Amino acid sequence: MNHPLPKTRDARAGTVLIVTMWIVLVVAGLTLVFTRSARVEALASANHVAALQASAVADGAVQYLVGVLDGADGSMPEDVLCQAVGVGEGYFWILGPRLEEDDTYTFRLVDEASKMNLNSADVDALLGLPDMTAELAAALKDWRDQDGEVSEGGAESEYYLLLPEPYLCKDDQFETVEEVLLVKDADLDLLYGEDENRNGVLDENENDAGDSEPDDYRDGNLDRGFWEYVTVYSAEPNTSSDGEERVNVNDADSQALSELLRSAVSDDRYYSMMDLVYAGRPFSNVLDFYGSVGLTMEEFGPIADRLTTTDDTELVGLMNIYTVPREVLLCLPGLDESDVDALLAARQSRDTTSGIAWVADVLDPEKAVAIGDYITGRSYQFSADIVSVSGDGRAYKRCRVVLDARESPPKVVYRRDLTHLGWPLDPEILSTLRKGEPLDDTFTTGGGE
Repeated sequence: MNHPLPKTRDARAGTVLIVTMWIVLVVAGLTLVFTRSARVEALASANHVAALQASAVADGAVQYLVGVLDGADGSMPEDVLCQAVGVGEGYFWILGPRLEEDDTYTFRLVDEASKMNLNSADVDALLGLPDMTAELAAALKDWRDQDGEVSEGGAESEYYLLLPEPYLCKDDQFETVEEVLLVKDADLDLLYGEDENRNGVLDENENDAGDSEPDDYRDGNLDRGFWEYVTVYSAEPNTSSDGEERVNVNDADSQALSELLRSAVSDDRYYSMMDLVYAGRPFSNVLDFYGSVGLTMEEFGPIADRLTTTDDTELVGLMNIYTVPREVLLCLPGLDESDVDALLAARQSRDTTSGIAWVADVLDPEKAVAIGDYITGRSYQFSADIVSVSGDGRAYKRCRVVLDARESPPKVVYRRDLTHLGWPLDPEILSTLRKGEPLDDTFTTGGGE
């Protein structure tokens, strides 16, 4: 006679099976969670490493520029590597817009002496800048001067203290160009124009009217504002290019000037020329001296860099006649379009060692003297918009630095992170790197201007 198994054994077996299945499910779930967590941590670690690499490449670019500019004699450095420069596994670019073009990426150091200095330019000069208004020009003057008098259309502390977030008028020099945004009537549109990411190229979103930020004219041209035309850093020592002390032609003690003129002119011209020196003082600038004492260009050229009209040890805000763009040249007093065209054409055949003497040959004497207080042939401060990327394209950094090469080693006087503005170059660069492919000649050839 057959006897059935006890039901309790079947129940136990079923319970064990169910518990086992739950344990398997829980273990599988935990495995998935831990695997996902490990994957996320691995990706985060890889991104962190990439970000560190991009930052290190940017730091390497800065140190490279310090080395390039060390020992600078006031001239633009040549053969600066600016495009897809390899540092370890990463790359950097030095983005420097070409002002006459807005459809092509340009890579170069930017000469700060090619710009108008906000701390020394007068209101009339400021008014010549693109997008500048009379009210803003007056307010810029009031912000930097040290008196409490309100210029017509300008503003002093009485205005700023009534703002929702009040502050005092600085009444001192600008320390950065961005400080302009604190000044009455200044805004992002006036300062940066349509170039929202400040890469110097007319991007699609900057030429679509109001479809996306920023608002623009959809006219196929990039409105740059006045950002690219102004600086607060330009300054140079009042010495000759070889570091020698200059001779002040307005100094009552004429011994040094006498010796310099004797080396430049014949004996029969020397005495009559010294008479003109005594009669013509004070001279407003060296071009005024040149025209007043009757020097020829052959006589004046070799000694022009040895002359000055002031005892100041530092000259602030002079603009380099070899690099200043058309837009800024037109801001100089007395110059019209034909004068600017003549200067731009003439400087192409001049060596920077010629100083500014040749300007007197290009312009009418009165016009040459009028701009003589504003121009130089040297540059000591340079800015660089550095874009760096890790070798795998996972991370990038962007920063703007300004270096002052008046001392050795050059000093970084300004550094600002611009990564928040987004990737400013061809997106294909990042795509190529993320695929693990090397950058070809399209991205790596070229250098500074």
